[in-house]
Parts: sequence; structure tokens; C-alpha cells
Amino acid sequence: MTAGAPAASTGRAIGYPSLFLLVALGSLVPVVPTGALVSGAAVVAFQQTTHGTDPLALLFVFLTAALAAFVGDVALYWLGQRGARSAGGSRGLERLRQRADPDHLETARRRLEQHGTVVLVLSRLVPAGRIPVMVACLLARVPLRSFVRGDVAAVVAWAVAYQAIGILGGSLFARPWEGVALAVGLTLLISVAPYAWRLIRGRARRAAPHREDEGAHGTG
Repeated sequence: MTAGAPAASTGRAIGYPSLFLLVALGSLVPVVPTGALVSGAAVVAFQQTTHGTDPLALLFVFLTAALAAFVGDVALYWLGQRGARSAGGSRGLERLRQRADPDHLETARRRLEQHGTVVLVLSRLVPAGRIPVMVACLLARVPLRSFVRGDVAAVVAWAVAYQAIGILGGSLFARPWEGVALAVGLTLLISVAPYAWRLIRGRARRAAPHREDEGAHGTG
């Protein structure tokens, strides 16, 4: 047994269950940056694989992240279905619907009609795309079995994408913390970009009527 074997075993016993719980929680509630978690874990796993302390680290990060995201997605969809079928509707479903930008939701509904649950794959890769597509599936009453089939491919693509960001960060820096900082920074930037664009677009829309009024008064 090598000197790194006990450390690798300890990391698996603590790190992977923690990663699973946090990613699953982040899939249910938008309080945990799941992409950043996976990318950061991939940086550490890349270093472990490169140095030979844990050759299977990247595989374990991938499997843990994909499975946790899948469990979180299916649980959230099941809860949404349960509420949609209740007599008085669902507060949970309404809160989920409020998390979806109306424009994104309408786009998701059109794409769902055109392409079916294949859109789940793209929704996981596009920032702020997952919830609108999930709500569109709920409103269209897509069966849980069909959602599960589409979500399997979605979480696999998602885990591969964010692990690739972590591998990039790990390959550029010798010190793990530097790679983690880069990977987390990139994933947070990707996550924040849609909200920043929505804010800028909203301000532009609110400012447009004022400019029109000023122009009308100026020509009067």
C-alpha cells in the first residue's frame, strides 16, 4: 500500500458523500453553486490522478456529480408532478414557476413541443435553463418515466462539462487551490451571466418608455 492510499480512502469516505449531498441539495434548492462544486472537486481529483495518489478520483467525481444531479432533478420533478395533480394546485410548483423567467419559459415550451425531452440536455448546459424546461415539462404533463430518460443524458453532459472546467484549472496550475480558484471563478461567471443579462435587459425595457415620452414632448 502506498503512502497516499490512506489519504485517498479518507477523501473518498468524506469528500464524495459531501459532494453528493451538496449537488443533490443544489439541484433541489438554488442555494448551492453545483457547477462550481463539481469543477472544484475535479481540480483536486485531477491533481490526485496526476500524482498517482488516487487514479480513480476523476471517475468518482463524475459518477458522484451525475448521480446526485439526477437524484435532485427527479425528486424536484416528482414533487412538481405531485403538486400539479393535487386538487388545490401546488405552492411548490408555483414557487418553481416563479423561478423561471417568463421569456425563457415560453422558449422552453416551444422547444419541448418541437424536440421533446431532448431539450433537457441543453437545459442542463445553458445557465438558468434547467428550471424553465422542467416547468415546461410539468405544464405539458410529461410522464416521469419520459423525464427520467431525458434527464439521464442531461446530467451526464452536465457532469462532463463542469468536470472539464476543473481539469482545465488543474492542468494550468501546479497548486490545487489556484486551479480550484480558477475553476470556481469560471463557473460562477457562467452562472451569473444570464442574471446580469436579464437585469440589463429589464432596465433597458423600463427606460424605453421614458425615452419615447421625452421624444414626444420634444417634438410637441
